[in-house]
Amino acid sequence: MKINLYFIGFLLFSFSNNVSYAQRETAAISYLALGDSYTIGESVLESERWPMQLALRLEKNGMPIKQPQIIAKTGWRSDELLQAMQAQLDEKKYDIISVLIGVNNQYQGYELSIYKKEFKIILEKAISHGNQGKRSVFVLSIPDYGVTPFGKASDKRNISREVKAYNKAARKIAKEMDIPFYNITPISKIAAKDLSLVAKDELHPSGKMYSLWVEKIYTKIQQMVLR
Repeated sequence: MKINLYFIGFLLFSFSNNVSYAQRETAAISYLALGDSYTIGESVLESERWPMQLALRLEKNGMPIKQPQIIAKTGWRSDELLQAMQAQLDEKKYDIISVLIGVNNQYQGYELSIYKKEFKIILEKAISHGNQGKRSVFVLSIPDYGVTPFGKASDKRNISREVKAYNKAARKIAKEMDIPFYNITPISKIAAKDLSLVAKDELHPSGKMYSLWVEKIYTKIQQMVLR
């Protein structure tokens, strides 16, 4: 009789452990990051990418999160991101989805009107992959690379003006679709006086700058996760 009770107790203990493990796995936040070089973290370590820093901070604050899925590549325009989303995304849905795209449209001289159309489609597709629809999606502004050594050697004034126009368009579309738009561009401008915020390639943000981005948006993303 004692053996049977022990055996039953062992089974119950094992079952409860398996259930709690499964619950922890299910509860882990899923995160999809969409973008270009600013999302993939050109010229910085993988751990310094802002999506990875955001995920780590959520984890440290008691919110288990899966390895972020990043669909981003240096040089991608909005049309190339759309193609990648079409090819790489299945029916899976995510708890949070970030979008940061457009700088290469500007850099390569593509029409702003084309960006507007494609950016809206990107957000629509992102919404369709959100566990809470549009409540799972947020947008980051394009940083002003005109203040970097690379930008200063080019046409700083024109770069800043065009990036501003792209951000204005993105903000308007995001607002119309009721999607949060977080303006990190002012942070990027600090690099004009602090080169530690620029990566070794003299163009992209350093891990230090990315940490400032995360600092700015973290509370909002935390609220998004907890609601």
